[in-house]
Amino acid sequence: MTPAVRHRGALCALVATTAALIPAAPVNATTPAPSLRFGACEQSTPVPAAPARVECGRLSVPLDWEHPDGEHIRIAVSRVRASGPPEERRGILLVNPGGPGGPGLAYAVTKRAKLPASVRRSYDVIGFDPRGTGRSSPADCGSMGGLFDSPGPDPVPSGHIAERAYLDSVRRMADDCAAGVGDALAHLSTTQTARDMDAVRSALGEQRIGFLGISYGSYLGAAYAALFPRRVGRMVLDSVVGPWEWYDFDLRQSRALLRQREVFFAWAARHEERFGLGGSAGQVRNVYRRARQGLAGHRVNGFGPAEFDRAVYRALGRTERWEGLAAGIHVYLQDGSTELLRPADPFDAAASRTYESANRVVKCADGHGPTQDQVIADFRRLRRLDPQPVVTGIEASACAYWHHTPAHGTRLGSREAPPALLIASEHDPVTPIEGARQLLKRLPGSRLVTLHDDYSHGVFASRGNACVDNAAAAYLVDGAVPARDAHCSGPGLPTPRAPHE
Repeated sequence: MTPAVRHRGALCALVATTAALIPAAPVNATTPAPSLRFGACEQSTPVPAAPARVECGRLSVPLDWEHPDGEHIRIAVSRVRASGPPEERRGILLVNPGGPGGPGLAYAVTKRAKLPASVRRSYDVIGFDPRGTGRSSPADCGSMGGLFDSPGPDPVPSGHIAERAYLDSVRRMADDCAAGVGDALAHLSTTQTARDMDAVRSALGEQRIGFLGISYGSYLGAAYAALFPRRVGRMVLDSVVGPWEWYDFDLRQSRALLRQREVFFAWAARHEERFGLGGSAGQVRNVYRRARQGLAGHRVNGFGPAEFDRAVYRALGRTERWEGLAAGIHVYLQDGSTELLRPADPFDAAASRTYESANRVVKCADGHGPTQDQVIADFRRLRRLDPQPVVTGIEASACAYWHHTPAHGTRLGSREAPPALLIASEHDPVTPIEGARQLLKRLPGSRLVTLHDDYSHGVFASRGNACVDNAAAAYLVDGAVPARDAHCSGPGLPTPRAPHE
């Protein structure tokens, strides 16, 4: 048994209660299950306004689908049955929350609660922890080259000494993943996970899969369509990852984050009376740089430039977090407190380690990585665009030193698959809209629904936009593919609350 299979204790911070969904009865991990048997979960997941009963099970699958008689691992699966009568049922809807690295077991409950009623009535919603995440053979990369040091070193290398230190850290990260994950290193890939999805379909006795994938989930859905185009039912790909190598995608995201940060600076300047950061984008930019430089020179209670950049990365992807970021910068400069810049949601350190480990392992298993010279050259290009870029999402740089080189990249999309529905926010910096436009070319007959004047990541059953939600529901329930690409009006930038609210 590989080290990756032995480590089962950590859960992703996205859903800290995922462990509650695992059934108590053990399943033989070395014998393929003839079917996926669901039973009562150990306890209910505490999700408000979601009274539906959750069932849980595990499915045995090969660690390497090219050698199905070899070592097996178990995939944790959950189900919430359709609420409508049998005549309304459309099948199963697998859901994936993104990542790579995000578990999806409890997502069957949390996302289902937000779906339109017609979709809940029509589909059994199926959640699962992709291999390497949650309770499906979680990856364990140990200390990951010091990634979890607190406070961490400045993540933006400036100068030859800092560049060498950065390369050394990602080299140690690759070494730690090789030591911790062992023989599974090459098999925790998107392609292998797509095969796991088909095993779930087969075990449930379904001819086709309905699928809703958010962010990385869109990439996973496109990989499934490439492998099993005739087994695709209705597929919604939201906040689409483009058909690029992961390192290329990471760089595109970093440039989009710079553009989004400029929008944030201008927004904060328009609300100078609320935040006090300056009356022009340039003034806010200077205040931002002063705050980050201050943290680089004097870390506060384990909070330095690495932690600051993570807070910025998290905030830029959802406009409802901009107010907290602006207020946090103001408070730090006023009294040195970083409390408003720290995550408000509960933080599970073990879950975060699993997420970060799986993220690198999946990305580096999916395709070729960069060279070390390319990594440094790209950092220098980013610093020429801005001396303080946000590089938190450049995770595939570790692939420069990976201990396994994939034979080929991940295939995405197929001309034989039925039309899918792609959804994108016009100004999403996490998955820039160009990715959706490029993937659309690999899925003939598919349509793109664009939410204009929107700046956030995650759209369907997330932004509360009736135009988007109705289009997706009509597609999932009735198979109504729009005659052409659709366009919906978004909310624009947020209006800050008054200080006393």
